[in-house]
Amino acid sequence: MASANTGSGAPTLGGQSFWLTRFLILRLLGVVYLFAFLTAANQLLPLVGEHGLTPARSFLVGLRAWAGSEAQTWLQHPTLFLLGCSDQWLLLVSWAGVLLAALCAIGFANAVSMWLLWAMYLSIVQIGQTWYGYGWESQILETGFLGIFLCPVLDPRPFPRTPPPVVVIWLHRWLLFRIMLGAGLIKVRNDAAWRDLTALTYHYETQPLPNPISQWVHSLPGWFHVFGCLWNHFTELFLPWFVFGPTVVRRAAGVLMIFFQVLLLLSGNLSFLNWMTLVPCLACLDDGAWRRVVPRRLWAAAERAAGSASPSTASLVAAGVLAAVVAWLSVDPVTNLLAPDQKMNTSFDPLHLVNTYGAFGSMDRVRYEIVFEGTDEEDPGPETVWRPYEFEAKPGDPLRTPPWVSPYHLRLDWQMWFAAKSTPDRHAWTLHLVWKLLHNDEDALGLLAGNPFPNRPPRYVRAELFEYRFARPGSGAVWTRRRVRAWLPNLSVYNLELRESLVECGWLGEEAVKPK
Repeated sequence: MASANTGSGAPTLGGQSFWLTRFLILRLLGVVYLFAFLTAANQLLPLVGEHGLTPARSFLVGLRAWAGSEAQTWLQHPTLFLLGCSDQWLLLVSWAGVLLAALCAIGFANAVSMWLLWAMYLSIVQIGQTWYGYGWESQILETGFLGIFLCPVLDPRPFPRTPPPVVVIWLHRWLLFRIMLGAGLIKVRNDAAWRDLTALTYHYETQPLPNPISQWVHSLPGWFHVFGCLWNHFTELFLPWFVFGPTVVRRAAGVLMIFFQVLLLLSGNLSFLNWMTLVPCLACLDDGAWRRVVPRRLWAAAERAAGSASPSTASLVAAGVLAAVVAWLSVDPVTNLLAPDQKMNTSFDPLHLVNTYGAFGSMDRVRYEIVFEGTDEEDPGPETVWRPYEFEAKPGDPLRTPPWVSPYHLRLDWQMWFAAKSTPDRHAWTLHLVWKLLHNDEDALGLLAGNPFPNRPPRYVRAELFEYRFARPGSGAVWTRRRVRAWLPNLSVYNLELRESLVECGWLGEEAVKPK
């Protein structure tokens, strides 16, 4: 039943109705989509555009060659950009997503608009390559696909007259169960620091993008971090089992998991991951749980909709088919959850409909950062002054306070975190970045916080690897650092090895290495 009736005949919302729950799920999903598409609109061109760091056009050529036929390419990597991937097309899809997401966030969504949002974001993920290789990309796609079935096909009103399908609410809880349990299991299975409760003594310092309070949280006493690990295990390994329980227990589990996600939001810049996880958390709370929380006008609007509700046979059938598909596609994710060699953040189907999740299954003990530097001297030597390139959010200048970024996602800054733990040959795009810095490329520089060479390009660019540690709060600095080694040598536009590497990747033409 979507609603009950009092003796006077007035509709009443309660523990078995989800009108307000649907309203809040769709609004929050719209906010997450909005930031995801804003990120794409601002960063797709310098990352995968025609002149980006890893152009999508070259990537699609490789996909087609690997798949063997156009039909197989569409089946294995469905994306609208197989129809064309010009810069104009990338921007059109991104800004169309921004518009539809904004409408959803303010209260207007139907199954058609939610399907368009899902299809457009899937298209971006499929060509995003390393920049879109994160678990939350699959999570937003799975959550967004469920969102399609929460809405009427055409009615876009915040409170349509079609009741929320309870089956879809339960599927959100099934998603939440896999997200939380997967994250908990991958931690205790993979890293002793989570088992001996020391993980959080490292986490705030070594996470991809700390925020302004991460330094302070890191400095808290050891007992606080031990308690934090215990709270993490309680929330991720124990609470998920209650999302299918009786009303009071389910509500309590939902509230505690919401609180947990808010704490994570406050302690680091984890893109829209935690915002996205809040969406299925809301499915643990029914209308009765919202009565004292939401404004009275929202409650009244939901009651009016419930009072004139007309269940749709088509929506019930669609929800049943969705449940059957999710059950069938859940076999591999559940098998993965039970496996001792559990995989983290893996999709088992090309549409990312049912996935396996996890986060921080391996905890870094030391933070390394790559600092790109340039000079306009013709012959660099020991006395050369090198000017650093500052990124938007990743640590660089030890005196600079990290910014608040989440739920926006700075994809280049994130990839620098991975590159610092590896070598240049495994992150060839860093060589392309150097090439663009040597040419003062406006698109690439737009991903950074500034350009230390505004008048003319540098003659040489290099990359140095540093170890970073949080400074003591109140010391006047955020970080202390020590140089570890060179990560990339001094490179100029005339460096033959640099040119050959870029030609091999398809980012420069063959003429770049031909003798003149």
